[in-house]
Amino acid sequence: MSYSTGQVLFFTSVLLMFPGTYLSSESNSASVNSGHVATNGLPFPWSKLRLPNYIIPVHYHLLLHPNLTTLTFNGSVKIEIDVKNNTNWVVLHSKALEITAADVLDESEAPLFDKALPVLEYPPHEQIAIFSPQILTSGEKYFLYLEFTAALGKGFYGFYKSSYKTPDGETRFLASTHFEPTSARMAFPCFDEPIFKANYSVRIRRGPFHVALSNMPIEQTVELANGLLEDRFEASVQMSSYLVAFIVCDFRSVSRQTSTGIDVSVYAVPHKWHQTHYALEAAVNILEFYEKYFSIYYPLPKLDLIAIPDFQSGAMENWGLTTYRETSLLYDPDVSSASDKLWVTMVIGHELAHQWFGNLVTMEWWNDIWLNEGFARYMEFVSVQATYPQLKVEDYLLVTCFAAIGRDSLNSSRPISSSAENPTQIKEMFDTVSYDKGACILHMLRNFLTDDVFQSGIVRYLRKFKYRNAKNEDLWNKVYHIYIGHKDSVNDSLQYQFAGEHIDLKKMMNTWTLQKGVPLVTVKHKGNKLYIEQERFLKTIQPGDPMCYLWHIPLTYKTSHSSTETRHILETKSDMLVLNQDVDWVKFNTDMNGYYIINYDTKGWNALIELLGVNHTALIINKLKDRALDLITYLKSETHNVPLLQGIGYLEYFYKMMQKRNVYDVTQNLKVFQIGYSRLIHKQTWSNEGTVSDRRMRSELLSLACDLGFAPCLEKARYFYHSWVKANGTISLPTDVMETIYMVGAQDDSGWNYLLEKYRVSMSASEKSKILAALASNRDSSKLLRLLELGMEGSVIRTQDLSALIYYVARNPSGHFLSWNFVKKNWNELVEKFQLGSFSIRNILIGTTGQFSSKEELADIKDFFDSIRDQSSQLRVTQVALENVEKNILWMERNLEALRNWLQRMLD
Repeated sequence: MSYSTGQVLFFTSVLLMFPGTYLSSESNSASVNSGHVATNGLPFPWSKLRLPNYIIPVHYHLLLHPNLTTLTFNGSVKIEIDVKNNTNWVVLHSKALEITAADVLDESEAPLFDKALPVLEYPPHEQIAIFSPQILTSGEKYFLYLEFTAALGKGFYGFYKSSYKTPDGETRFLASTHFEPTSARMAFPCFDEPIFKANYSVRIRRGPFHVALSNMPIEQTVELANGLLEDRFEASVQMSSYLVAFIVCDFRSVSRQTSTGIDVSVYAVPHKWHQTHYALEAAVNILEFYEKYFSIYYPLPKLDLIAIPDFQSGAMENWGLTTYRETSLLYDPDVSSASDKLWVTMVIGHELAHQWFGNLVTMEWWNDIWLNEGFARYMEFVSVQATYPQLKVEDYLLVTCFAAIGRDSLNSSRPISSSAENPTQIKEMFDTVSYDKGACILHMLRNFLTDDVFQSGIVRYLRKFKYRNAKNEDLWNKVYHIYIGHKDSVNDSLQYQFAGEHIDLKKMMNTWTLQKGVPLVTVKHKGNKLYIEQERFLKTIQPGDPMCYLWHIPLTYKTSHSSTETRHILETKSDMLVLNQDVDWVKFNTDMNGYYIINYDTKGWNALIELLGVNHTALIINKLKDRALDLITYLKSETHNVPLLQGIGYLEYFYKMMQKRNVYDVTQNLKVFQIGYSRLIHKQTWSNEGTVSDRRMRSELLSLACDLGFAPCLEKARYFYHSWVKANGTISLPTDVMETIYMVGAQDDSGWNYLLEKYRVSMSASEKSKILAALASNRDSSKLLRLLELGMEGSVIRTQDLSALIYYVARNPSGHFLSWNFVKKNWNELVEKFQLGSFSIRNILIGTTGQFSSKEELADIKDFFDSIRDQSSQLRVTQVALENVEKNILWMERNLEALRNWLQRMLD
């Protein structure tokens, strides 16, 4: 993927801006004298957050019976265990489960004791301990047998209830699971850490009008005496507990078989069955692509994809039974936009990539979750580009890397591979750094190594560690050297020959995974010499920060006298490159594949800007610092949608910030300046015509124009809206501009009330999302508060959509403070709904504070975080929120007057 000079110049400028009983011989830290007290007042025999490693689960035999009338479940689990050290205790995880029976069985599955065994519970660590009066001997085979009961969860973790309404208004319930990262323990007692891979044999009891799904196909269905049916599933492959899944529902499905005989099915609530066909097509195509790309067959006989009505995240990669939010799986051509289609395709690409990265090979601990998520995020782009090239997914990789750089430039960022111990810390690892930065450094590595070498290396990695666990260094050690160089006999590290020199790839990639931040490379051009220097972008020294950040950066550059790309690895603080001759200009990060920012000296920038003035398509170039405003003007000549969308997005961000700060003159001038793109606006048709990129451009431009009050846009949107209302919503609106039409219609009382009713009855999650955004754009604070209250109540507006709603309200100038005050008032209930550390809590905090830009607002945020210190001190996101506001304040202080003067000059 390549960009023109002006495109890259513009991108650059934006980025610069936890006596006497024998436990085991393992360690005295596991002593019953540790001070940890169980719920019954007795000493708990284990002190650590992580489980002891002297008992290993081998095979779970799990029976579950969810009751969809009482919304409870009961079950039993018989776990074959491998005892590594002699012990009297078995310690494992359990959370919110009532353990009603416990026993230890011998190899013949006969109970070792006549009485039920005592069970100690230690809720702070979500652990239970079962005492065996007889020492369990190392090398002997035992089974741990437990019976349990619980209510189906009210939230989105563990074994939880969900519901939907039929077109006739009947409410029907289902039971579904979501275990990642630490919630399998809420469904059955287990060794709930990724290192404890085991086989699972699942049995589920259900009524005759429901279906049961799990990771594996049903082997046998048995009719029980009480009218229930028991589905017995095939034994699974070895996998981590967080990948186990089971669902009882009454959904319908569509099915198809891949060329290698895998049965693929897509499930949805019965009245949305017609929205499953595109997902089935995409899943089959992408699964077949991955089998070829990874040179490893998908190891299970079936793959199910199911849309769950209540689902917090976007999707989950449970092996053989992937679960999705409805908007991430269902596609209805009548209401789904081009962006919706791309989103569904990318999410399917992500979850299917996990069947190899995460499921087949699993990170050893959550500190390396990027080995799952970074790879899956990147493989979205690789798989969709290969299977659906018309979607132009590669254009969105730039957006991904922009998001990563924005987060990673903060001091509150973290290394890709970071420490995480308790469940809250682990949840926070599922963030922009793991996903987006992970994807971007993999993209950089792929372009550095070449496609073939990169692919060969990851195939080697998957084959070497299949059905096992891996650490960060395992990706570099003993993997790639088979293909790309030689193994150093001294340090056994990964070597790669580049420009006649052997490069230690492990050493190189550690600079990207073991330290935080984004490199800023400064280039000074003197004669035929280039002086290059690296430092951390936007770095300010804080206590605990290293004094020097140093990366091994795979640079690329072109000059005015060479059309071919030159490559150089910058391994030191500074370096000098000698050119064959003096050149007019030099441009680094040629195709924007590198995860670094380039800044030039005055001579370098002037040469590039001069060239840009002559021909804005002449180069593929990189990023700028002080000339962003002047470069914005070039966008009016730009024809490529990606930089246009990025540029317009930043202009809109400036506009919203000024609007919320009540800087009237700058707000008005920004509005006028943006409407100056009327040539582009007038070119847009109110239709679904064109490429995906063109359609997204249309959606964004017309939304902006109407938001700015551009009369022709408002007139057209009102025409479509009133025609739709007159037909009682029976005519089809252009899907790409549907949200804009709804937003214009929602501005008066009758339109808002009509849309709220349409939201209540809509059977499309995609349409409901568009309507909700429109309802939240109304400037009446009483209406906005009503929406927030409906979101908290959770009936009309599902709880899963509450975090998005809060964000929608926060971006509305009339809801800016309203949403923040709502979050402060309802904080405890929000945490109860979503769990501390979840992405929903992160989105709520960032979404409501992201555009604050005054010292008074910063003080208010700090006061609130101080008032919830027991919680806020556990969260990295609170530091992110504070730093965002601090940066906004600094930006206003440094740039408000410059922006004001520049706008006046441009508009004179």
